[in-house]
Amino acid sequence: MNEQRQFERHKTLKGARISFHEGHSTIDCVVRNLSESGARVMVETTVGIPDEVTLVVNDGTHHQAKIVRRKINELGLQFID
Repeated sequence: MNEQRQFERHKTLKGARISFHEGHSTIDCVVRNLSESGARVMVETTVGIPDEVTLVVNDGTHHQAKIVRRKINELGLQFID
């Protein structure tokens, strides 16, 4: 399979939170891979998570993102910041 991504993905295992509703709602998640343009995160459920969120990684970084892939307990995020 030919990789078509603009930026290389790096496997990782980082704790993070998905924040939405102007920071009033958060959901814990785990970042499974990360690139300059996005991330794949695992959550308990994707129910109730809006299409635009902020990914707040426990290392202090944060990214505005839109959800481009949604599975039962996995989100594909594209950074928009």
